[in-house]
Amino acid sequence: MRPEDQIKGFQVRGLRWWIISLIGLATIINYIDRGAINFMWPYIYKDFGIADEDSKNTLALITTFFMIAYAIGQTVTGKMMDAIGTRLGMAVSIVGWSISIALHSLAKSILSFNIFRFLLGISEAGNWPGATKSNAEWFPPKERAIAQGIFGAGASVGGVIAAPVIAALFLAFGWKMTFVVIGVLGFLWLIPWLWINKNTPDKHPWITPEEQAYIAGGQDAAIAQKESAPATVYSWKELLQFRNTWGILTSRFFIDPVWWMFVTWLPTFLKEQYAFDMKQIGAFAWVPYFFAAVGGLMGGFWSSGRIKKGVDASKARKS
Repeated sequence: MRPEDQIKGFQVRGLRWWIISLIGLATIINYIDRGAINFMWPYIYKDFGIADEDSKNTLALITTFFMIAYAIGQTVTGKMMDAIGTRLGMAVSIVGWSISIALHSLAKSILSFNIFRFLLGISEAGNWPGATKSNAEWFPPKERAIAQGIFGAGASVGGVIAAPVIAALFLAFGWKMTFVVIGVLGFLWLIPWLWINKNTPDKHPWITPEEQAYIAGGQDAAIAQKESAPATVYSWKELLQFRNTWGILTSRFFIDPVWWMFVTWLPTFLKEQYAFDMKQIGAFAWVPYFFAAVGGLMGGFWSSGRIKKGVDASKARKS
């Protein structure tokens, strides 16, 4: 036990905001790591003996390996978060993806790149189940949209930061050392995470009684509301009969390809269409992510504000 834990009355006000801020920071690191190859690819593919006409097909293949692993990892890491908790679960995920991204520096062929991207996808997938579960643990329902907006904006902020940071590291040290340096970020994140996030809100030694009661009160009210209706477990076939299910699936079907188009292809587009060098990509490629971050935060505050005014949560989040 640390000395501050032994000091009677040592407490941190607004502890839940510290937790969600650290999760937002993890999301930023997550997107810096996954996007690094896309920023550097137009300038490194020749190191692997790839012809100009094959460079985009190769990047598409590498991205496909990552996405397949990411889809698998969503289920695997979600179960892990339930089994060992978000404190250790998030730590395991970020250690895994930090090692995976650093291993990119050892790639000698496209095969090894694909293997490392697959490992990265599996481990990076844990960020979202861990973030969502932490949100439910640390926030009452009326504040969860704000919390979601904070760590969700981390994806866009990661893109904003990645462009100039990756460009600067690449120009200074080359692509191999760039992968190593950004791999260190995750290990640095572990220090405040394990120090501040000691336990869940009901057992954390630093949480104030007021905040603990506030979180528990909101969660208890939500549980009571759910218990007033008969509990039902739906099969996949039954879930697909609900309009809400199709609404979520349809929205992700149209939104995700646009997002991943920017994440994967924006640097290549800027180089080929406008002859941008690495310095210029670092100077301008962050712009779409900046506005995405602003939109994510504004959306979170908007829907949470409407929920606090009594609007049904489902309607508030759709608006």
